[in-house]
Amino acid sequence: MFKQLQRWKIQLVAFLAAVLAVATLPALVPPSAAATTIDFVSPQWLAQHSRDANLRILDVRTNPLDYINSHVPGAVNIAENTFRGPNGRLPVQFWEEQKIEALFQEAGVNNDSHVVIYSDGNSILGSTQVAYLLERGSYSGRVSVLDGGFKAYKDASLPVTKAFPEYARGNFTLADNSAIRVSLDEVRSTVRDRSARVTFIDPRPPALFAGEEDLFIRNGHIPGAKNVPWPGFTVGEDNFHQLKPLDEIRALLARREITPEQDIVVTCSTGREASLQYVVLKHLLGYPNVRIYEGSWTEYSAQPDLPVATGRDPNV
Repeated sequence: MFKQLQRWKIQLVAFLAAVLAVATLPALVPPSAAATTIDFVSPQWLAQHSRDANLRILDVRTNPLDYINSHVPGAVNIAENTFRGPNGRLPVQFWEEQKIEALFQEAGVNNDSHVVIYSDGNSILGSTQVAYLLERGSYSGRVSVLDGGFKAYKDASLPVTKAFPEYARGNFTLADNSAIRVSLDEVRSTVRDRSARVTFIDPRPPALFAGEEDLFIRNGHIPGAKNVPWPGFTVGEDNFHQLKPLDEIRALLARREITPEQDIVVTCSTGREASLQYVVLKHLLGYPNVRIYEGSWTEYSAQPDLPVATGRDPNV
């Protein structure tokens, strides 16, 4: 009996030692996905790197004939409006995750690609919208927007082509990143809570912000929102794709008392216009707390319980 007790004691000590050893091991927690980085690249950079093996160039112009007529060598045309449609409640919102994932895969985007996005005309908003969508999908690679768009590329007499690239379907895997957007419920709670310290930025044209145009179910803006029209971040009519120097954008934000310490939500008509200021504020200027309200005024204006403000922003 004594020997049996001794054997049990030895086994118990060994068991407890094993438990202690396991408890002191580092936790086997999988590393979190790297944060998406979004920047702007010059036309010259794109021309120099267009043949890089891991580069995927997305031409997001909406008219396929524009692409067929002329495009950056290696670019794949996937129109910006391909990513949005009706969701059973609103007329134009981002498709469900599986469909967006499949669209990027069809365009040849891999998990380790460097994605460069360009458009033309005033559709820099389409470029930044697609860049935002990649971040929304927890893309871990580098994302770049072509500064100056296709116009600047052509004006620099850089090579273009009519040839279509051949490529394999990509392996991009989407994981929803809800931290970069706000929902209607969150907006409703913020609007009703007068102590909430949220800065709403509305990049729409002043007349639309003011409610002077009869376009939506109700017209106007979220009370307290600051109207900062998106073209003010660009050089304007000469090329809406060309950003102003960042120091000029910082000065504009300083005049509007929009600072990095604030909790900022960018809201527009359908979530598209908001993407430019989101990308510039968060990724180029380093504002840490910037999100998009994707439903924007299309959704907000349809909620009869939410207040609407009208009138122009006197600081525009």
